[in-house]
Amino acid sequence: MLFLSTYLNKIDKKGRVSVPAQFRAVIAEIPRSGSDFLGIVAYGSFLHPCIEACGMDRMEKLSNSIDDLDPYSDNRDAFATTILGGSVQLAFDSEGRVAIPENLLKSAGIKESAMFVGKGKTFEIWRPESFTEYSAKAREIAKKERASLQLSKPGGNK
Repeated sequence: MLFLSTYLNKIDKKGRVSVPAQFRAVIAEIPRSGSDFLGIVAYGSFLHPCIEACGMDRMEKLSNSIDDLDPYSDNRDAFATTILGGSVQLAFDSEGRVAIPENLLKSAGIKESAMFVGKGKTFEIWRPESFTEYSAKAREIAKKERASLQLSKPGGNK
């Protein structure tokens, strides 16, 4: 399953926001290897002014990729510090909400509402106005570069 579509949700005074039901369904389908954690992992994006989020399975893959780097390299340390050190596990409450830490909300400029944006294996949480601006730019890039996107044939070949 994939994180798809875009949803706008309000943030309450405690920093809690309802994760879209479709996104919670994706998380529920993820096999859990010995962990009963049901929630998301979130960290500040280093590409955009937003919060990146995923399931624990994706975070484990990122961790494995970081572990494959030279253990004493600056790159490995930078990725481990930025992604793993900056990540927080956010468990769903009984109503499907998560409490996003203030530092993540502040770094993304999110205050009263959050735009959830599906990106396949991950999703992002944006300040709605920032996402509107970015979305327009992204659409122009996609339009200009549309010939570079080719559908893969079954088995992973183009």
